[in-house]
Amino acid sequence: MTKVQADPGHSAWYVDRFRNLAAAGEDIVGEARMIDTMVPRGARILDAGCGAGRNGGYLHHTGHTVVGVDVDPTLITAARTDHPGPQWIIGDLAELDLPVRGIPEPFDIILCAGNVMTFLAPSTRTDVLRRFHQHLSPAGRAVVGFGAGRGYPFAEFLTDAERAGLVPDLLLSTWDLRPFSKDSDFLVAVLRATTAPQP
Repeated sequence: MTKVQADPGHSAWYVDRFRNLAAAGEDIVGEARMIDTMVPRGARILDAGCGAGRNGGYLHHTGHTVVGVDVDPTLITAARTDHPGPQWIIGDLAELDLPVRGIPEPFDIILCAGNVMTFLAPSTRTDVLRRFHQHLSPAGRAVVGFGAGRGYPFAEFLTDAERAGLVPDLLLSTWDLRPFSKDSDFLVAVLRATTAPQP
């Protein structure tokens, strides 16, 4: 919400941006296509930091059960308007507790795209990753993508993930499966749940 407080028009701009890209025929669901290949049809998917619903909407239409969560009410309203079908929820990822809201868990996969991790307050990053761990099935995976130079070094993120009980199965540099290297300016981390989170 810090971003919205600093720029009250940001949410409306963001919604319009992706509507315009879609209307122009641009590919705006590359992240969702990757997720679709990782799970069987009918999987339970959590779109964490779902924004205006572009990825969750696509995954719903390919036959998955999707729950999308975002802290921004403007974005959730747009998701409900543009992509009916998934369950869209206003909520803080650092306080994520979907069973309390009557939403069954666990999830087969969690998608966290759009640089969401870099928009979080640094003090809540590990808490968010712990919440991901708590909402995953034993064989589930969390897929998190964000760019370099946004105040959250990749090595720090991977350390936080390990503290949260999540370890990498695969590190990529793009959503189209290019390998990650020390020079990559983007990270897509496919994480699996292992031990309980560290205190």
